[in-house]
Amino acid sequence: MTAKKCVIYCRVSTEKDTQEQSIIRQQEELEQLAQELEYECVEIFTDRQSGYDMDREGLLSLMDRIQDGHIDAVLIQDETRLGRGNARVAILHVIAKSETTVITNHSNGSIELNEMDTMLLEILAIVEEYQRKLHNAKIRRGMKRAVQKGYDPSLNLHSIDQSPGREKLELPMDEIIELRSKGLTFEEIANVLKGLGHSASKATIHRRYKEFTEREH
Repeated sequence: MTAKKCVIYCRVSTEKDTQEQSIIRQQEELEQLAQELEYECVEIFTDRQSGYDMDREGLLSLMDRIQDGHIDAVLIQDETRLGRGNARVAILHVIAKSETTVITNHSNGSIELNEMDTMLLEILAIVEEYQRKLHNAKIRRGMKRAVQKGYDPSLNLHSIDQSPGREKLELPMDEIIELRSKGLTFEEIANVLKGLGHSASKATIHRRYKEFTEREH
């Protein structure tokens, strides 16, 4: 049976020497908790910054780690270690999306959210879902308009099978020029290319288009 994997996150609010013992104590207690709950601790992250600050090296590294997958739980001393105020809710939302459990030492189990936190997280999830639907609708609209104007992606897009990341530096300029000549806006062109596997912002496409046309002239 594969062991459950966890990471540990410890935080104090300042870099004062007096708080160093708190970091050490948090780590020791959470390592003990991981053993009791039969988790394999694969990494420990620490910060010495305010919980209102989102720009924390340990926190950002933690987020990268859990989003890579294969992490079952994040162990913390209490929920304020992750953050305070709006920062805490935002962080909990990101962790929830990765389907990683948050376990606190104070409750010796999954984090217990109050009614307000639960409501806010539900609202955030709903908003993100509608943002995805809106984005997909914009892609479909851009594609539909391009096809109506005679654009045939199956003939023109020669690198459809390549991953989106590789297209950031190598955009299909012939297709961009063609779509622009058909009257599509740069936002619509970005949506068409996005739907076909090319990820680039409308600003990037506009810049590339401008550079290309200036070279041609």
